[in-house]
Amino acid sequence: MAKVCEVCGKGPQFGNRVSHAHNVTKRRWNVNLQNVHAVVNGASKHVRVCTSCIRNGKVQKAA
Repeated sequence: MAKVCEVCGKGPQFGNRVSHAHNVTKRRWNVNLQNVHAVVNGASKHVRVCTSCIRNGKVQKAA
């Protein structure tokens, strides 16, 4: 399953891990995804959403 937010489409960011000796290897910053029971098009559904979308109110949680 892809690590992508179903609301905003935010995915992992890529960069380099740099040691003290400046040895460079690849790394990635994953998105903080949460499984949320939310209301989508009037029906309740489980969605994988990033925490910034939950915090900003882009997702309405199901009761």
